Amino acid sequence: MKYNYKQIEKILKINFNNKKLLIRSLIHKSFDKNENNEKLEFLGDRVIGLVISEKLLALYPDEKEGIIDKKFANLVNKKTCAKVAHQLNLKKFIKTGNSYKNLKSSDEKILSDGCEALIGAIYLDQGFAISEKFILKNWNNFIKKSNIIEIDSKTKLQEYSLKKYKRLPLYTTFKQTGPRHNPIFKIQVQIPKSKKYIGYGKSKKTAQQNAASQLIKNLNIN
Repeated sequence: MKYNYKQIEKILKINFNNKKLLIRSLIHKSFDKNENNEKLEFLGDRVIGLVISEKLLALYPDEKEGIIDKKFANLVNKKTCAKVAHQLNLKKFIKTGNSYKNLKSSDEKILSDGCEALIGAIYLDQGFAISEKFILKNWNNFIKKSNIIEIDSKTKLQEYSLKKYKRLPLYTTFKQTGPRHNPIFKIQVQIPKSKKYIGYGKSKKTAQQNAASQLIKNLNIN
């Protein structure tokens, strides 16, 4: 597989010692079911979590844990990781199978996973200090906005249901559809005295968020 190392390394401002790690981080499982970025994604997710949590504790030493946890969730979720991937123009470099021949900006999960995998590769190749510097630089604008808490739909619905009914929302997962490398999940949510609302997504978490968003919107929950 030919790869333009100089172009991607120029964007990252990092010269990899092990080019194979860089390649692996940008290979989606639809391109190669054996040699792909899934394990690096797993590692990168943990590295991001450590760096961001440490930064938040330093920025907000007097803040309650619950508030810091919400800030953390907004900074490490798939949506934010996908935004970082866009900043780095990763969609140009991620290798996908025929079903993703033209990777769209809407393929949030693939871009997010690629971003996490890339950071996993940076950690293995360059160590923690360089990884930390890279993460803080690319998350800088999002961290600056962390004083504004954006509560996700699932959390908002959960808080509303617990306060009003002392019960958690009930989520029901239906059978996923689509190919294994590109599944679509269908999830239903309901709280006491509400109708059932359906959400779809390429992951269970996304489908749950979309279902919760539908319920919140229809009940005018603020």
